[in-house]
Amino acid sequence: MASDRLFGLVVLMTALAYIASATQIQTSFLQDPVGPKAFPMLVGAVAAISALVMIIKPDPNPQWPNLKTFGALLIALLVLVGYAYALKPFGFLLPTAVTAAILSYQISPRAVPAILTGLGLSIGLFVLFKYALKLGLVPFPKGIFT
Repeated sequence: MASDRLFGLVVLMTALAYIASATQIQTSFLQDPVGPKAFPMLVGAVAAISALVMIIKPDPNPQWPNLKTFGALLIALLVLVGYAYALKPFGFLLPTAVTAAILSYQISPRAVPAILTGLGLSIGLFVLFKYALKLGLVPFPKGIFT
């Protein structure tokens, strides 16, 4: 029970810091009615509510994952941090394909389906973000085709 309450407290402090940082987002005079602050504040509010539930009503008999699961989580964390750093120099498609393939392999350790999942997610997300949501994504590293 103490571990749930401690984790809930950490999540609550993180959520409050996240909400506070969302209030610092600069807005221009041309924006949509909701504004850029709404989504981060909503995510922070949901995290804060979840943390309060964990603090108020902790699990009476929590079961912690084994060491192998913690290792898999650490690998996933390192892959996602690497992904964030790889997007700018390598474009969207390659880092997304590699990251999705590694994470897919962690879920189901079969190489061919993991690679196909990575490629499919990379291309599908690129089309969605670039053409449906009109985001300015760069597909490949700059200068690769010049």
